[in-house]
Amino acid sequence: MMTRHPASPNAGNARRLRVALVGTYPPRECGIATFTQDTALSLRQWPNLVDDVSVCAVNDWPASYRYGPDVRYTIEDSQLASYRRAARAINESGVDVVCLQHEYGIFRGEDGEYVLDFIDALRVPVVTTLHTVLSQPTGHFRDVTRAIIQASDAVVVLAENALRLLRSTCNVPAYKLHYIPHGIPDMAWSPSLIEQRKRELGYAGRTVVATFGLIGPGKGIEYALDAVSQAVKDHPEVLYLVIGRTHPVIVRNEGEAYREGLLNRCRALGIENNVSFVNRYLSLQELILYLQATDIYLMPYLNPEQIVSGTMAYAVGAGKPTIATPFAYAKEVLAQDRGVIVPFRDSGAIAQALSRLLVSEKERLQMAERAYRYTRPWVWREVGKRYCEVFEQVAVPAVSRPAFVQLPQVIAR
Repeated sequence: MMTRHPASPNAGNARRLRVALVGTYPPRECGIATFTQDTALSLRQWPNLVDDVSVCAVNDWPASYRYGPDVRYTIEDSQLASYRRAARAINESGVDVVCLQHEYGIFRGEDGEYVLDFIDALRVPVVTTLHTVLSQPTGHFRDVTRAIIQASDAVVVLAENALRLLRSTCNVPAYKLHYIPHGIPDMAWSPSLIEQRKRELGYAGRTVVATFGLIGPGKGIEYALDAVSQAVKDHPEVLYLVIGRTHPVIVRNEGEAYREGLLNRCRALGIENNVSFVNRYLSLQELILYLQATDIYLMPYLNPEQIVSGTMAYAVGAGKPTIATPFAYAKEVLAQDRGVIVPFRDSGAIAQALSRLLVSEKERLQMAERAYRYTRPWVWREVGKRYCEVFEQVAVPAVSRPAFVQLPQVIAR
């Protein structure tokens, strides 16, 4: 497969860029959809640099969605021809740069290889944001990853550790790699605001522990419930909020078995008065309200390879002292006493960490302040500016960049 990325007609002059974002998009409920929408909004905060932002939404066929005017193109994930049709439409639209949100689960084909047909058909520069980077990719998965990187004019990662991984596992040249943190809303933080938000939500007098996001077995919430059952013996004021709906794909394939199992566990542990399930997909404003009312954030995730987490970015960005298992992103973000790391699948260790922070409000607030300061450059407006800088680089003709890029033949035809 060959693809040509000619210089943009706007390259080398002062005209503002036209950007097309590719990824899932609301009203579809998933983390990438939220990220794509937030990226679009962040770019629009720089009208001196960006003229237009459009979206190519990836549908999980046969599901369909009622999109707003941002979405001008769509890809049906299981229909290979749809990828090339979308690419041709983007080519003809006058777009200067395509920004692809890449997560293996949203594209079909073996290891998401169908996306290579889309990239192959594009005739404009491509900036790919990698939402998954494995420490030891092998076989066909590694081939697809390398092909995507090779065909991209720039690659963005959301964790600094991902830079090292890509250099070592995929031999990616440093000039092509860019670290841009996961964006966050610009949320206020103060000790008094926590209490104010609790009163607004009806949680006055409670110590609020929370987990949010689309719910599924990989989140390890059962271990958090076991830990809460131990912590409330000495701290009966604790209220653990499990915020978010079950992931739509899990509901489609398995129904609500996981959530029902969690509810049964609460009853068996006798902690119904200490746990509340907020079974809704929250608006951003609602989510911020709940985060600002939270004293301690819990992330007992089970996948050690998880290189980025939007929920952790938001929680730490809201100034929440966070207890998490040692997945890749947590080890990076919670370093230097910005949080507490506990072993995987260890409810006893979670309970000990909870008790430690419940006993010492001073330690909680110091940890919260460190986390809040650390994440100020992650605010979406600043993240949007950094994406603009990368887009400007690839939209300018580079003498060293070949006119044609040869992609490995990873798709069986």
